[in-house]
Amino acid sequence: MPSVIRRTLVVGAVVSAVGLVLSSSLFPHASQAQPAAAVAATAPAAVVPPPATPPASNAPLLVKGLPDFTELVEKVGPSVVSIRTTQRVAEEAGEGDEADAQMREFFKRFFGVPMPEQRRGTPGAPNAPKRGSEQGEERPRGVGSGFILSGDGYVMTNAHVVDGADEVYVNLTDKREFKAKVVGADKRTDVAVLKIEAKGLPAVSVGEVSRLRVGEWVMAIGTPFGLENTVTAGIVSAKARDTGEEIRFIQTDVAVNPGNSGGPLINMRGEVVGINSQILSRSGGFMGISLSIPIDDAVKVADQLRAGGKVIRGRIGVSIGPVSKDVAESIGLGKAQGAMVNGVEPGTPADKAGIEAGDIITQFNGQVIDKAADLPRLVAATKPGTRSTLKVFRRGAYKDLSVTVGELDAPRAKAEGADAAPKAVSSAALGLKVSDLSAAQKRELRQSGGVLVDEAQGPAARAGLRAGDIILAVANVQIASGKEFESVLAKVEKGRAVSVLVRRGEWAQYAVIRPAQ
Repeated sequence: MPSVIRRTLVVGAVVSAVGLVLSSSLFPHASQAQPAAAVAATAPAAVVPPPATPPASNAPLLVKGLPDFTELVEKVGPSVVSIRTTQRVAEEAGEGDEADAQMREFFKRFFGVPMPEQRRGTPGAPNAPKRGSEQGEERPRGVGSGFILSGDGYVMTNAHVVDGADEVYVNLTDKREFKAKVVGADKRTDVAVLKIEAKGLPAVSVGEVSRLRVGEWVMAIGTPFGLENTVTAGIVSAKARDTGEEIRFIQTDVAVNPGNSGGPLINMRGEVVGINSQILSRSGGFMGISLSIPIDDAVKVADQLRAGGKVIRGRIGVSIGPVSKDVAESIGLGKAQGAMVNGVEPGTPADKAGIEAGDIITQFNGQVIDKAADLPRLVAATKPGTRSTLKVFRRGAYKDLSVTVGELDAPRAKAEGADAAPKAVSSAALGLKVSDLSAAQKRELRQSGGVLVDEAQGPAARAGLRAGDIILAVANVQIASGKEFESVLAKVEKGRAVSVLVRRGEWAQYAVIRPAQ
């Protein structure tokens, strides 16, 4: 019996020992894990370098969390207004209403958009009210945004917000509504100024666009889709974005939608730096690119609108185009910059200053013209009557010229000859109608005389003449004007064939016109 017990104890000890060995090999103790890994790392086929420890960075943290806009909203919010516009239409039942209903349904079904409304109350418009009668029902036309420019009731918004409206209403955040007067609207810059009869209003603070930096946080408050006092935020994506218009925009990624137009763009100091004006979109909704009018440009326009109801701009009377790299290199300009003069209007300041087609204007009043679009902006911002300097590149050399800036929208004086209508002369027998060449056409054609063919019919058409040809001589007599054209024809025997020297393009040839019998 004792031997049996001993055998049992021995077998149990052996089984326990085997179990301990197996468990230690399958589940190594934490203290044994690192040595085992080190042993495994000594195998040539499994060499794994230890991870490199990045060096400690001494660079300062540039971005520290997201901004809190609550204080900005509390400060600027009361200065932002909602604008609604209406138009008056006359209610007249009949076929017009039924046709309008059908067209509205057509647009809704096939285009998914409402039918564009035609202005009513104007001559020729459907359902126009009778002259002398009170215009009809006032109907909603559109909504927009704006902000209080001064405490005495001047409000700034976009020109397109109030364009075509019969009535304009301004709603404040305290729920008061005022009927507004449009002091002035400038479509070129899309700036408008309204006036409401109120005092002590919370006006905005105007900021400095020059201090605005790309990447800076900005905020917008407006009425997108009619939702009043909507706040959105983003960053400045670019400054001085050139879209070919008179001003260069501030580009942001602030969510701006229809109805935000005219609302303020606000910096982190609570200052207005722009007017939200446009979005670049394929759908009509926000797609990440919003354009705002810089507030410094807008204030200059607003000051003129408040002073006289319109904006006065300068002009010199040239048509211009860009300068390509190939052209710049071929003429010796070197860098592709400046504005190439394609044409000069006769009698204008540019004509009087001696500017010629082919000149490249590189500076205006000492400011470099980098792109062609820079020139009209600088000229427009110059007060009419100002004597300005131009630097032009002409046939391999620079030349300084002096020009007195004119007014862009001023009536053209006949003495200048800018818009004088060319004298038209006709000859029924020859089937010709001609007119004098303008000074600009003569310069372009390098031609001192001749008349322009406006119409060629019957005998003239059969002889091969057509509109646009230049007649240089009639019956071997050189002509310089329509008056001379008439004088020469008067001396030609009636019914006799007449020879004419005709220029077409760069070529000139004779043609014989045989009058109709």
